[in-house]
Amino acid sequence: MTKKKRKKKKIKRKIKKAKNLKAEKKRLEIQKNNLGEEKVIIKKIKKQPTEKKQYGVNQYVVYPKHGVGKILSVEKTVIAEIETNCYRVFIPRDKLTLTVPVNQQSNLRLTSSVNQINKCVSILKTKPKIKRTMWSRRAQEYEQKINSGKIYELAEVVKDLSKTSNTIADQSYSERQLFEKAYDRLQSEFEVVLQIPQADVKKKMDKALGRNQNLEE
Repeated sequence: MTKKKRKKKKIKRKIKKAKNLKAEKKRLEIQKNNLGEEKVIIKKIKKQPTEKKQYGVNQYVVYPKHGVGKILSVEKTVIAEIETNCYRVFIPRDKLTLTVPVNQQSNLRLTSSVNQINKCVSILKTKPKIKRTMWSRRAQEYEQKINSGKIYELAEVVKDLSKTSNTIADQSYSERQLFEKAYDRLQSEFEVVLQIPQADVKKKMDKALGRNQNLEE
């Protein structure tokens, strides 16, 4: 075999080897992508809602966007052609009955403990934090806190928007609407947890806020 033929054969081997490496690399990429797709599917399945808690009939719970409610019953209903167990929750403040699927636990929470209520009273006693931003932005933040379902955030809104008898005239209509919404939500949970009359809850909250008891609501 001549030197020229040997060189030509060697070049062919290199080209073949390069093609094999390229094909192997492509095969591995396809395999990796397939594995990635499988992982996504597995992850999605794991994120499906499950029944983490069970609430009983006549038990009080909190629905973030409506406040304190009472479970009237646990019933089976058909949603999107699937039979599902649901709670029927009555919201006294809004005179509204909600149907909440049992496997959507993020929409419900238990009412707070007495210790958490006492912590809220401590929050109400602190000095209001008023940001120097536009009211529209602050109003949006307050609305998000009210609908979060978190009692400490609710107490913060009540504290920040509370006005004493000396400054009540300076409160705008929208401020007053948000304050009353947050105040009523907090008051209703105080009533259920502390099991005391509405008038006594109001006195307790107003005293913590330093509000004039004779202030017209």
